[in-house]
Amino acid sequence: MEPQTQVVDGMREYYARRAAYYERVYHKPERQTDLRAMESWLAGQFRGRSVLEVACGTGWWTPHGALGAAAWLATDINAGTMAVARAKSLPACVRFAEVDAYTLAGLPPAATFDGAFAGCWWSHVPLARLSKWLATLHARLVPGARVVFLDNSFVQTSSTPLTRRDAEGNTYQQRTLDDGSTHEVLKNFPTPEQAMSRLGPRAVQPRWVAHTHYWILAYELT
Repeated sequence: MEPQTQVVDGMREYYARRAAYYERVYHKPERQTDLRAMESWLAGQFRGRSVLEVACGTGWWTPHGALGAAAWLATDINAGTMAVARAKSLPACVRFAEVDAYTLAGLPPAATFDGAFAGCWWSHVPLARLSKWLATLHARLVPGARVVFLDNSFVQTSSTPLTRRDAEGNTYQQRTLDDGSTHEVLKNFPTPEQAMSRLGPRAVQPRWVAHTHYWILAYELT
């Protein structure tokens, strides 16, 4: 099995086992100011749009992003994490589908969108797969589509320490679940320049917003 495949399979298992209490991370006191600001901002980004959410997980961001959207398809590969998301109070426009985030297999072949969102997913994509994943996503988006990513910034006093860096530059954390099992999780923390350099030729007007514990990257497509 290739190293990248092992990483992806390991991540899938880790988040499936963590689904029931994943959202504890959003209860950290030091992150509340950032979270409220981002939730409020996100609510205005997709009004009237048909949006694809990649790797929705337990759906923390879904009710905020979908507020005012015309249609919102929240996707994930893990049925267990989506079960948590489905149980939330959500705007009527939200639907769910089991879709592979890397290939978008599971979407109807002709489905296109004029918006895309992913929260806390970019950091888990191996660097060698990042450009291809973005191209796959962009291929499902029409000209004029709005794209928003948000993810964690590394903060010494709040983030899980990094334990190693591989030959391709990916960084990893060692995490322990409630059952005592330990898991190595790929977690990258890009600079604005590193992230924007991956967006490809269709991306225009990229905007980076730095909060203390999170970052946002938003842009449009030609």
